[in-house]
Amino acid sequence: MDYKNTLLMPKTEFPMRGNLPNKEPKLQEKWDEESIYQKVQERTKDRPLFVLHDGPPYANGDIHMGHALNKVLKDFIVRYKSMSGFHAPYVPGWDTHGLPIEQALAKKKVNRKKMSVAEFRQKCAEYALKQIDNQRTQFKQLGVRGDWENPYITLDKEYEAAQIEVFGEMAKKGYIYKGLKPVYWSPSSESALAEAEIEYQDKRSASIYVSFDVRDGKNVLEGDEKFIIWTTTPWTLPANLGISVHPDLDYIVVKEASSKFIIAKDMLNQVKEELEWSEAEVLKTVKGKDLNHTIAKHPFYDRDSLIITGDHVTIESGTGLVHTAPGHGEDDFIVGKQNGLEVLCPVDEKGYFTEEAPGFEGLFYDAANKEVTEKLEENKALLKLEFITHSYPHDWRTKKPTIFRATNQWFASIKDFREDILAEVNRIEWLPKWGETRLYNMVRDREDWCISRQRTWGVPIPVFYGEDRTPIITDETITHVANLFKKHGSNIWFEWDTKDLLPENFSSEHSPDGTFTKETDIMDVWFDSGSSHQGVLESREDLKRPADIYLEGSDQYRGWFNSSLSTSVAVTGKSPYEAIISHGFVLDGKGRKMSKSVGNVVVPSKIMKQYGADILRLWVASVDYQADVRISDEIIKQTSEGYRKIRNTFRFLLANLHDFELKDMVKDEELQEVDRYMLIKLQDVIKKVEKAYEAYDFSTVYHTIHNFCSIDLSSFYLDFAKDILYIEASDNVRRRSIQSVYYQIIVSLNKLLSPILSHTTEEVWTYIPEVKEESVQLSDFPKARDIENQEKIKQKWDAFIEVRDDILKALEEARAEKVIGKSLEAHVTLKANNESIAGLLKEIPHLHQLLIVSEVNVVEELSDAKTYQHVSVAIEKHQGDTCERCWVSSHDVGDNPAHPSLCVRCADVVEKHYKDVE
Repeated sequence: MDYKNTLLMPKTEFPMRGNLPNKEPKLQEKWDEESIYQKVQERTKDRPLFVLHDGPPYANGDIHMGHALNKVLKDFIVRYKSMSGFHAPYVPGWDTHGLPIEQALAKKKVNRKKMSVAEFRQKCAEYALKQIDNQRTQFKQLGVRGDWENPYITLDKEYEAAQIEVFGEMAKKGYIYKGLKPVYWSPSSESALAEAEIEYQDKRSASIYVSFDVRDGKNVLEGDEKFIIWTTTPWTLPANLGISVHPDLDYIVVKEASSKFIIAKDMLNQVKEELEWSEAEVLKTVKGKDLNHTIAKHPFYDRDSLIITGDHVTIESGTGLVHTAPGHGEDDFIVGKQNGLEVLCPVDEKGYFTEEAPGFEGLFYDAANKEVTEKLEENKALLKLEFITHSYPHDWRTKKPTIFRATNQWFASIKDFREDILAEVNRIEWLPKWGETRLYNMVRDREDWCISRQRTWGVPIPVFYGEDRTPIITDETITHVANLFKKHGSNIWFEWDTKDLLPENFSSEHSPDGTFTKETDIMDVWFDSGSSHQGVLESREDLKRPADIYLEGSDQYRGWFNSSLSTSVAVTGKSPYEAIISHGFVLDGKGRKMSKSVGNVVVPSKIMKQYGADILRLWVASVDYQADVRISDEIIKQTSEGYRKIRNTFRFLLANLHDFELKDMVKDEELQEVDRYMLIKLQDVIKKVEKAYEAYDFSTVYHTIHNFCSIDLSSFYLDFAKDILYIEASDNVRRRSIQSVYYQIIVSLNKLLSPILSHTTEEVWTYIPEVKEESVQLSDFPKARDIENQEKIKQKWDAFIEVRDDILKALEEARAEKVIGKSLEAHVTLKANNESIAGLLKEIPHLHQLLIVSEVNVVEELSDAKTYQHVSVAIEKHQGDTCERCWVSSHDVGDNPAHPSLCVRCADVVEKHYKDVE
C-alpha cells in the first residue's frame, strides 16, 4: 500500500510566489471594471462620515518617493476607516497653476511672445491636464483607492469660482489690501514670493565694513567721525537712505590712527579684531537714542543718510549699526516709514539696476557687488572686504537666490485675525505633537501674506480700478466675477474687455465716466490650494468642512497647512481640519537627500516593476513615517523578506483548509485548549492592531502581524499541527479544532492587512472558503472578543511556551552534539525545576507533538541532565522504529500485522478511512 496517498497533505492553488508586478495591474483593472470604489461608498453610505482631505500634489512630472509615501499613508487610513464603521470617501486633487508649468512649456519651445496671454494660459491648462492623467495612472498603480474619475483640480471652473469667493470674503472683512512693501522677490521667476516659497541654501557673499562720514552731529558728535556698518549685500548700498542704531545700546567714538569711528560699545573687541586696529582709544560714549536724527553722508552719492533708532538692531554680529535701505528690507521699511524715509528700490523685476542707481544702470544686482565695492574703495569708504558662505533665501522653484524688493503688492493681513488662528492651532490635534509648536510659531511671527504674483498662469486677482486707480472690490463685483468664472473659467479675465467683466450698468464714484481697468496680477498658488476647504470640502456633497485629517509632508507647515488654516479662519472663523498628520522626507539608504546628480534617486515605478506595489506599501507600513525615512535596494529586499513570511503563512493556512467547510467549524468552548490559546492570541493581535490603526501607527500594525506570523504561527502553531493535520483522519476532532482556528486566523489577518497589502489580501480572499463578500474591501474589520477562561488559559500556555523555549535550546544543543539529527529522533526526559512547572507539565496533553519529538517523559528525579530556567532536560536518540507514514519513532511500530511499517495510530487511521488506497 502507498501510504503517501493516505496523508492529508496541504493543497491550494494559491501560489507561493507573489508575481506582484504581473498580478497587480490585472487586479487594478478588475477593481475599475467592478467599480470597487463606488461599491465601498454605497456599502458605507449610512455610517458616520470621515474625511481625509487630499493636499493636492503639483501636476508636473512623474511621481517620486515622497508622493508614494504620502498617497499610500492616506490610503491606509481611508481603507481602515471604511472597514471600521465609517463612510470614508477619498477625493484626490491636483494643484495646477504656477511657475513650473510655465517653465515646462518654455523648455518645450513654446514661444509665449507669439501668442496672447489667454492662448498661453490654454497651453498651460492642456499641459497640466496631461500631467494629471500621467500621475493619476501612477497613483492607481500604487493601489490607492479613490474617486479618480472625479478629482478636484485647481484649474476647474467651479474651483476657481470658490477661490474668488474666499478672496471676496476676506476683502469684505478688511483683510485684503494693496501696498508698497519690500517682499521676497525672485529675479529668476520675475515675481514676488511668499515666505512659504522660500528655502535656505548656502551662498558665497561679499562681507564688507563700510564707513559713512558724519555730516551733521547735532551737537552730539563733533562732525569729524565716521559711522561703520557691516553688510553682506553690497548691491543694496545704492538704495541706502539711513543707518539704524538701537536706542538703548551704548555707542562709542573710537580713535584709530588719525580717524574716529562710531560703533556699538559691545562690538569693540570683535570690530577691533576684524579691522586689525592697534590703538582703539575710546573717546566718548553716547546712547543710541542720542544719535537719533544725526546725519551721515552716503559713501558715494551726494545725499544724506539719516541716523534712526530701531529695536531690530542687535549686537550678535557686525558693528551695532545697520545699513538701512527701506526698499530692500522689511525692518528697514518699517523704521524708514516711521522716520519719513522714501522707499527707494532701484532694481527692476529682472534684478537689474535702473536709472535710480547712477553709475550702476543695467547691471544685474549680484554682478554689481564688485562695482559697488570698487566704488567704495575709490572713495576710501571700504574698511574691509572678505567672502563668507552663509545661509541665504532662495526661490524654492528655480533654486536661485532671492532679494528683498519694494513693490506694490496685494497682501492678506494675517495680523488682523492672528489670535483666532492661534486659538485654532491650540485646539487641533497634532501628530507628531511638535507640529503644533512649529505652526504656532510661524503664525505668531507672521504679519502679512503677499498673495499677488506677477505671472500669467494662475487665478486672476478679481480687482477693478477706477480712473483714480482706487481698487474696487465689492460684494457685487466679487459675486459677478465668481459666477462668470464658474460658467466660463478664469481665462475670460484675459480675453474679455474690462467692461464685459463688470456687472451690467456698474457704476462707481471712482470712475464718473464709467472707465475701469482690471488687475493683471494673479494669486499666489498657495491661495489656490489653500482655498480647497471652500472649493472641495464645502462644495462637494460627499465631504464636509472641517475635514477630520489633513496629512502631508512636514514642508507643508509653511505651505498648505498654513495657507488653508489662514483662509479658513479668515472666512469661517474655524480651522478647515480637526487634526494634522505630517510625515518626513524620503532619503536614500545612507540618509542622504535624493539627487539626480548624485545618482541616488529611487523611483516608485522601478520598485513596482521589480517587486510590486504591495512591497512598496509594506515598506511604507514598516517605517517611522513621522521622521525622515530611508529607502534603498537593500531595504526593499528586507521588506520583501517580510512580505514572503506573511504570504507563506497565508498559503500554509489556505492549504490546510482545503477540506474545511463552515459547517465543520468547532465552537469556541469545544476547541482543544491549545487551539483556544491561539484564538486568544489572535484576539490580542486584533486589539493591538486596531489600536495602532486608530493611532495611525502603521509600523506597529505591520510588526504585530509579522511577529504573530513568524513566532506564534510559523515557529509554533503551524509547525506542531502538521502531525495532526496531515496524519489524522479528515474529521478528527483535534484536526477540525485546528482548522477552525486557522480559518478565523486567515480571515482576521487578511482583513487587518487589507489597508496595507491591498492587492495580496484581495488575492487571498478569493481562496478563503465560503467568505460571503465579493471583495475583502467590502468587509469589516474583525472585532476582538472574549474567550471563556481566557486569562487562565493564556497564563498557562504562556508559561508552557517559556518551558518549550528551554526544551528547544536543549534539542538544538543535542543536534549540535550529534546526539540526534531531526527532532523526531529525540526521546526527551524532563524534570520540572519547581512545583508550578511540575503541575503545568502534568496538565499539558500531547507534549511530544507540541515539541515535535517522538516521546516525552516527565520524571521527578533526573541525573545527567542539563538544567535550564524552568526544566532540566535529558535528550537521547529514540530507540523505537520510525513509522513509515508519520515519521515518528515508536515502540508500537508493527503491532498491527496488516501494517508492519506503521505505528498503531497510523494503522488505525488507515484501516478506518483508507481501505482502498494503493
